[in-house]
Amino acid sequence: MIRFALICEHEHEFEGWFRSNDDFDTQKKRGFVDCPSCGSHKVQKALMAPAVSTARKQETIALAMGEAQKQALAQLKAMAEKVRENADYVGDKFAEEARKIHFGESDPRGIYGEATLDEAKSLAEDGIEFMPIPSFPDERN
Repeated sequence: MIRFALICEHEHEFEGWFRSNDDFDTQKKRGFVDCPSCGSHKVQKALMAPAVSTARKQETIALAMGEAQKQALAQLKAMAEKVRENADYVGDKFAEEARKIHFGESDPRGIYGEATLDEAKSLAEDGIEFMPIPSFPDERN
């Protein structure tokens, strides 16, 4: 699943989960994507930056969890692990390698790694699809 940041014609921002970019496009064309605030069907993807995790940020974030939140968190962790298991880690060369794959200079494959906010913005502006993988406080990279 891919999470897209979305925005309507009235600048209401919201999120949506889709199987793929094509799934979003298909649902949008069929009129299934609308703004939860105003109902507008004129919705587009907004620029989405990857989450950047720092030790200080992790110290200030807390979540009181009931059973439903624990199950959802376990599912997110399993999804992130599956993505990592089926992709090559490219470290801080993520943006460079994503471009090579996008432009056919490298074999197509799943990759993951780190990117700066500027690199992420540049990839999005170039139409290169990517998404942040959630990191969790108890994970070690």
